[in-house]
Amino acid sequence: MNPTSPSGRASAEHPSDEVVVRATGLTKVFKDFWGRPKARAVDNVDFEIRRGEVFGLLGPNGSGKSTTIKLLLGLLYPTKGHITVFGQSPRDVATKARIGYLPEESYLYRFLNPAETLDFFGSLFQIDSAERRRRAEQLIEMVGLNQARSRTIGEFSKGMQRRIGIAQALINDPDLVILDEPTAGLDPLGCREVKDLIRALAQRGKTVILSSHLLSDVEDVCDRAVIYYGGRIQAQGPLHQLLAKPDSVRITAPVLSRETTEKVLNLIRAEVGDTVRLENPTQNLESYFLGVVEAARRQAETSGATSGNRVAEYLRAPGDSGDNSGTYSGNHQAESVLDRLSRPTESATPIVSEVAAPAQPSTEAVLESLVRHEVPAPQAPASKVSIPLASPVLPAKTSAPEPAKPVDLSKANDALSGLLGGNKGDKK
Repeated sequence: MNPTSPSGRASAEHPSDEVVVRATGLTKVFKDFWGRPKARAVDNVDFEIRRGEVFGLLGPNGSGKSTTIKLLLGLLYPTKGHITVFGQSPRDVATKARIGYLPEESYLYRFLNPAETLDFFGSLFQIDSAERRRRAEQLIEMVGLNQARSRTIGEFSKGMQRRIGIAQALINDPDLVILDEPTAGLDPLGCREVKDLIRALAQRGKTVILSSHLLSDVEDVCDRAVIYYGGRIQAQGPLHQLLAKPDSVRITAPVLSRETTEKVLNLIRAEVGDTVRLENPTQNLESYFLGVVEAARRQAETSGATSGNRVAEYLRAPGDSGDNSGTYSGNHQAESVLDRLSRPTESATPIVSEVAAPAQPSTEAVLESLVRHEVPAPQAPASKVSIPLASPVLPAKTSAPEPAKPVDLSKANDALSGLLGGNKGDKK
């Protein structure tokens, strides 16, 4: 791990100088029914977020983090100051199409399965149906829900709903990803994979804004962070600078002999006194847990959410194998996938369902069969008709039914009269 970066990134790796989000004097005051100031949620905030950067929003409940996110999404107007996303207003429609958002609570349709859910959200961005299906397959595999693809969202646990929520936030291949408590409800395996995914997205050149109360997650993945309190930014900057302790030094060495250890301690104590501590380094609980589970996974299978899945192919950087557990390569200038996906491609063959349409006997045939006291003969089986499945976006237009043709009943009446007359003659 690099000593200057708590997230383990190489010090030579820096985000782009391109500013994605800029807030200047940003202020939001909520008012009551009479227009009187009720709460100053965000108070004169200034910050910038650059391309390829993982930016953390930290602070206690009610400090202004969620209000800042809503201002970023264009859901709220600032009372004073201004905020831009990609140099445009957050309310610009083209700007919104470049944003992926995972709210703190995902509101999904409980009667849809994962593929149908992703297909619905993909249709909102007007993504081609064939491309929607391709992305949905990759995302479902990436978030570890392959074995639950036939179940509806209403049957999912909170952690599984969180996984499909992350997938829907990435269906449009966004350039700016806003994640509000992305690891809430996830098991340690899911937490580790989400953090690896965030690193992969940053390597891909995307900008990630992470709001979380789990400070260990922020420490693992964020380049910079701001700490809110009372609507104001109390501290901001690169994490390795915020967390550094300039008044102490840590020395790490392999296991030493008792004699050598005593010599080193005596030398240091001669300079600084008896404030030196000697202890064995330990790994954190997350690393130990993942090691135990990985060893168990090699020996047995599970029916729950799986781990170790690759990043969706369309989210990968060129030349990336999809392994999201690797380290950064420093390539933040990858070509945008949206540019490649927007090129004209062959339209996919529509899916059709073959249905046999039974032929209906005409009205004249029915009347004639009644006159002859016969049952209408069975008609020859109709040819199969190809009916395209209903579109998930717009219902198919149907033409008005043709008016029924008038039926000439004169011949049928004559035949009935003759039949009745013949019966009377027989009785006489």
